Amino acid sequence: MAKSQQTWNKKEKEKNRQKKREDKALRKEERKSTASSSDLNSMLAYVDEFGNITDTPPDPTKKKKDISLDDIQIGVSKREDIIEEDQVKRGTVTFFDASKGYGFIKAKDSQESYFTHINRHLDEIKEGNTVTFSLENGQKGPVAVDVKIDK
Repeated sequence: MAKSQQTWNKKEKEKNRQKKREDKALRKEERKSTASSSDLNSMLAYVDEFGNITDTPPDPTKKKKDISLDDIQIGVSKREDIIEEDQVKRGTVTFFDASKGYGFIKAKDSQESYFTHINRHLDEIKEGNTVTFSLENGQKGPVAVDVKIDK
């Protein structure tokens, strides 16, 4: 007598597939029977004056009518420059490469590090010097300029 070609595991997988198909068909029929009208009004959502999403339209009697076009801001407001041009700061040279002509100065008051280039130095500096400098806006942020050794 020949042995069956279908194993128990194959039978179980086929039963699971059939069960999934039946469940899917039942869900489809249920969606069709309980489908609400798909008109535009049932799909709309409104935002009330507090920013909450609701399904009721806003009351036109509560509408504010004294909004001017100048009050509406489109985009992000311009950031004011934080750097004061004439403010002299003190700091320490943490890194300076004389062959390439650039380095970094760490401010004593804010502990921020600023880029500096040899073209904007008044004195020759090296690592560890205490210096005074001013700040200007560079391509990638504030840059130390008018750098001179603090005596």
